[in-house]
Amino acid sequence: MEPDTEPRGTVTQREQSMVLNDVNMLYHIYASVPPLAQKLMMELQRENHVEYLLRGLQQLGPSFCSLDANRPWICYWILHSMALLGEFIDADLEDRTIEFLSRCQDPNGGYGGGPGQMPHLATTYAAVNALISLGGEKSLSSINRSKVYTFLKRMKDPSGAFRMHDAGEIDVRACYTAIAVASILNILDDELLQNVGNYILSCQTYEGGIAGEPGSEAHGGYTFCGLAAMILINEADRLDLAALIGWVVFRQGVEGGFQGRTNKLVDGCYSFWQGGVFALLRRFHSIIGESPTPVDQRGAECSMDNTQTTTASDVSEGDGSSDEISSQGDEHCHFQHREREPLFHSIALQRYLLLCSQDPGGGLRDKLRKPRDYYHTCYCLSGLSICQHSWLKDEDSSPLPHAVLGPYSNVLEPVHPVFNIVLDRYHEAHEFFSRS
Repeated sequence: MEPDTEPRGTVTQREQSMVLNDVNMLYHIYASVPPLAQKLMMELQRENHVEYLLRGLQQLGPSFCSLDANRPWICYWILHSMALLGEFIDADLEDRTIEFLSRCQDPNGGYGGGPGQMPHLATTYAAVNALISLGGEKSLSSINRSKVYTFLKRMKDPSGAFRMHDAGEIDVRACYTAIAVASILNILDDELLQNVGNYILSCQTYEGGIAGEPGSEAHGGYTFCGLAAMILINEADRLDLAALIGWVVFRQGVEGGFQGRTNKLVDGCYSFWQGGVFALLRRFHSIIGESPTPVDQRGAECSMDNTQTTTASDVSEGDGSSDEISSQGDEHCHFQHREREPLFHSIALQRYLLLCSQDPGGGLRDKLRKPRDYYHTCYCLSGLSICQHSWLKDEDSSPLPHAVLGPYSNVLEPVHPVFNIVLDRYHEAHEFFSRS
């Protein structure tokens, strides 16, 4: 028997090949159908998404028992998704949600994963964001800010970072959730701020992205968390922003979506975790009156036209394969600051989200062949909103048609990129807690 000399590749290579085949096949189908069918394929299925979300807020099946310690997260994923779609829940369901989250609030501060569970920074962040997404005085006043502050101080580590829970792990996620909660509740002070920036800075890797802890691998979720926290504490300029931008830019693959780490598969949720980094940078540079634009090492501007090779009309007419949407920026670019278009391919990302991540029956998913879930619904919709609003200078403006893939009815509510809360709910919460 002759030995098998066929190259098999690694598991990751085989999975990447399968993903590319699936995506290319769907893109070719899209390109081959009549314009009316293309329009339907690119349409955000709002009614089906709302129906899917409301079912989850009212009743979850037995398969969700493994998420028993994440119930405030499920509330946030659903309520934020509803807010992005411009939808509200009825008064009875709103009251029941507030009452449930109040039972998750620990007597000594913070929110646990369910009633009677240990308070945790992640579920505290989720519960606070869920209540802000609901909006209204009853929801916002249910948060015991003084107890939350006590909990945050208890989670503060001598290193300057935060622990996720009593005797829990220390990482960048804990820093972000603690600082974000303190900031939105207007309880952030010097004691909570002390040395947080030093810890996050120690987590930026040689690649440019940010890891969960010193010495680990750069990751999209931690990069978002680290940058957002540094913006909140006014220390973002301590990071190597040119290296960070370069790392994130090259996480957008030929499929149009983002991967979370180098040599990993595309995943719809990173449309927010990675795509949101550009919105964070836009907000940061708007504060100092600048915007990041790459320039080559000779001082000349690098053309950003290469990263936007497929226009909205090209995609809507079926032109351009996935090979055409890969970024081709100069590998020697570094960054200076000027007003320019987005540094990622927003139209290609919208195409991936609408064709590959959207389940036509409601909900969104990681990728083709994966099931829909509330987590991916939340972060895919958040990423879609980031794409649609990424060209705007004024947060109160409506997106221009060329920035929106598919019918203009696809437009979602804008988010505050630091907190991932719909903008009008953020303003309501900011005003409420500023006067409290």
